Amino acid sequence: MECILPEMKTNGISPVKSTERFVILDALRGFALLGIVMANFPEFSLYTFMSADDASALPFSAADRWLRYLLYLFIDGKFYTIFSLLFGIGFSIILENVTRRGGHAMPVFYRRMMILAFIGVVHLLFIWSGDILLLYALLGMILPLFRKLSDRSLLTFAAVLLFIPVIVDILCETTHTRLSATVIQMQQIYCSRFGITNENFAYWLRDASSYREVFQFLIQGAWVRMQEFIDGNRYFKVMGLFIIGYYIGRQHLYARLEERKTWLKQIVVRGTLVGFPVSIFYAYSALNNHPWGQSIHSLLYFFGVYPLAFAYMAGICMLWLKYPRLSVFRWFAFPGRMALSNYIGQSVWGILIFYGIGLGLGAGMGLSLVVVLAACVWLMQAIFSRIWLHYCQFGLLEWIWRMLTYGKLFRLIRNR
Repeated sequence: MECILPEMKTNGISPVKSTERFVILDALRGFALLGIVMANFPEFSLYTFMSADDASALPFSAADRWLRYLLYLFIDGKFYTIFSLLFGIGFSIILENVTRRGGHAMPVFYRRMMILAFIGVVHLLFIWSGDILLLYALLGMILPLFRKLSDRSLLTFAAVLLFIPVIVDILCETTHTRLSATVIQMQQIYCSRFGITNENFAYWLRDASSYREVFQFLIQGAWVRMQEFIDGNRYFKVMGLFIIGYYIGRQHLYARLEERKTWLKQIVVRGTLVGFPVSIFYAYSALNNHPWGQSIHSLLYFFGVYPLAFAYMAGICMLWLKYPRLSVFRWFAFPGRMALSNYIGQSVWGILIFYGIGLGLGAGMGLSLVVVLAACVWLMQAIFSRIWLHYCQFGLLEWIWRMLTYGKLFRLIRNR
C-alpha cells in the first residue's frame, strides 16, 4: 500500500521492484562491500596512522607487513573501482526505470542524488571522514550529460578521464606543484585549534572520552578527505568508472552474460595478465611511499588496479553463469541488496570497536587481527541482512532514500 507524500509528485514513477532485481548485481555489491571493509578497517583501527616503531611493537608485526603488501596487491583500489562501476550501472537503471514508466527522469534522478549527497555529508562530518557517498552524489549529477553520447564516445570519454590523473601527476611532479596546498593549510588550522598533533594523531580517536572529541577529529578529517580526493585525482577516476558503468547498464550487459561468455573470459585473462604483475609493483610503490615518484605510481595504478578489478567482476560473472544455484552468491547478494545501509553500518561498527567512545581497541592490535575483525563484521552484516530481508523489503536507509526520492510511503514489512 502506497501513500503519496504532499508536494512530491512523481507522476506514478516507482523504484525497481524486488522481482526486477538481478541477483548478480547484488552479489557484486556484496563482494565489493567485503573488499571495502577490509580496505577501510586498517584506517578505522588507527593502524594506518601509527608510526613504524609503534606498529613494529605489536604482535605479529612481521606478518602484518606482508599482509599489508597483500592488501595493496589484491584489495587497494580494486573494490572501490567495482563499487563505482556498480553505481554507474545503478544510475542507468534508475534513469531507464523512471523514463519507462512515463515520468520525467531528471527531477527524480537529481532528487535521488541530492538525498544521497545529504547522507554523504552526514556520514563525512558526523560518522567517518573517509566517506565516498558525497563525491558519488556530486559526480552522479553530471552523469546525465553523457546520456545522448554514442557507445564509442562514452568509452572514449571514460578512458580519457581514467588516464587524466597520470597526466596531472606528471605535470605536478615536474612543476613541483601541490594542488591540495590550500586544503592542507585548512586542515592544519583545525588541528592546531583542537590540539591535534603528529604525536597524538594516531591515538586521538582511541583516547576520545566524548563524541565532542571525535567530532573535532572528523572536522579536520573532512579536510584530509578533500586532500585525498585532490592528490589522488579521485573525481576523474570516479567519473570515468561511472561512465563505464553507465555504458554497461545501458547495454544491459548484466542481463546478457550468457551471450557474453567469450567477452567475459577475455576480460578475466587479459585483466589478470596485465593487472596482476603491474599490481605487484604498485603494491611495492604504495608500501614504500612511492620510491619511483608519484607519476610512476599513478601509471602503475592505471595499468594495475583497473584491469585487475575488471577481471574480478568478469570472473564472478563467469562463476555465476556456471554455478547459478551456488548458495554463496545469495549470501553475497543479501548484504548487496542493502549496500547503503551496510556501508554506513561498517562505519558504525568501526566506531564501536576502535574509538574511545566504544570499546577503544584502536591502535592496539596488529593488521592481521584487524583484517579478521573486518571479515567478521562483513559476515555479521550478511547474516543480519539475510534475516532483515526475510521480514522487510528494503534495507532501512534504502527504504528512507526511496521514499524521499519518489515521494511515496512504501511498505517496509513484507506481506505475510
